[in-house]
Amino acid sequence: MYNIIQKRKIWLVVSATFIIPSIIMFSISGLKLGIDFTGGSLIQVGFADERPSSQAVADSLSEFDVGAVKAQPLGDSEMTIRIKEIDNETYLTILASLRENFGQVEERSFESIGPTIGRELREKALIAIASVLFFIILYISIAFRKTGSSSVKSWVYGLGALAALFHDIIIVVGVFSFLGYFLNVEVDTLFITALLTVLGFSVHDTIVVYDRVREQLKLNVTDTFEEVVNISVNQTIIRSLNTSLTTLLVLFALYLFGGESIRYFILALIIGIAVGTYSSIFIASPFLVFWKNITNRS
Repeated sequence: MYNIIQKRKIWLVVSATFIIPSIIMFSISGLKLGIDFTGGSLIQVGFADERPSSQAVADSLSEFDVGAVKAQPLGDSEMTIRIKEIDNETYLTILASLRENFGQVEERSFESIGPTIGRELREKALIAIASVLFFIILYISIAFRKTGSSSVKSWVYGLGALAALFHDIIIVVGVFSFLGYFLNVEVDTLFITALLTVLGFSVHDTIVVYDRVREQLKLNVTDTFEEVVNISVNQTIIRSLNTSLTTLLVLFALYLFGGESIRYFILALIIGIAVGTYSSIFIASPFLVFWKNITNRS
C-alpha cells in the first residue's frame, strides 16, 4: 500500500510548481478573449487555389477600417478572419477584395457579435462557473453530513472538493494564458464549456474517494483518520486512473484528427481531466487530513 497521504507535502510542492506560474502568467497577460466575449466579426472562407499566408490576407484588408486583422489557417484550404464588428455591406466588399487578390474564394460563414452581447456572455460564463462551484459544495456538504464520529465536518469535504476544483481551473487557465500570450490562442464559449466539463469530471472522482472514506470510517474504527483516508485512496486510485486514461485516449484521438475548430476545446479537456485526476487523489484527500490536524492542534 502506498503512503500517499503521508507524503502530502510532496504533492503540494508538485501542485505549486504548476499553480504559481499559472497565476503569474494570468496576472501578466490574462486570457486572450475571442469575439464571443469582446464583440466583433468572424469570417470563414475557403480558397480554391493555394491558400495565402495569414500576413498576406491581413495586408490585403489593411485598406478597410476593420481594426486589427487576425487571420488563422483552418484545415487544408480554409481560413478564419477576425476583425472588429462590421455590417453585411462591408462584409461583401471584403469578400470581393479577397477574390480580387487571391482568386476564387468561397464564403463559408459570417457572424457578427456586438460588444454588448459579448459582455453579457462573459458575465453569464462567470455566473455559470460560480453557480457550479456553489452547488457542488452544497451537495457534498449534504451528502457527507454523516461520516462517523472521528471524521471532519461535512462542509470540510466540500472545501476539499473546492480546493481541488480551484487547483484544476487555475492550471487550465494558466496554460491558456500562456498560449494566448505566445501563440495568440483565444478563448471562446467552448472554453467555458470545457471548464464546466472539467469541474464535473474532477468532482466525480473526488466524490468516489470521499465515499470510500465514509465507508471506511464506519467499518474501520481502529485506524487513525489519516490511515483511513490513505486506505480509501489506495482502494480507488486504480479505478480513477483507468477511467481517466480511457477518457484521455479518446480525447487525444479527437485532438489529432478532430479538426482545427475544436482543437483547443479538446486541449482544455485533456489538461483539465489530467490535472483533475491528480487533484482528486493528491489534493482533495490530503486536504481532509490537513484540516483535521489543524483543528486538533487548536
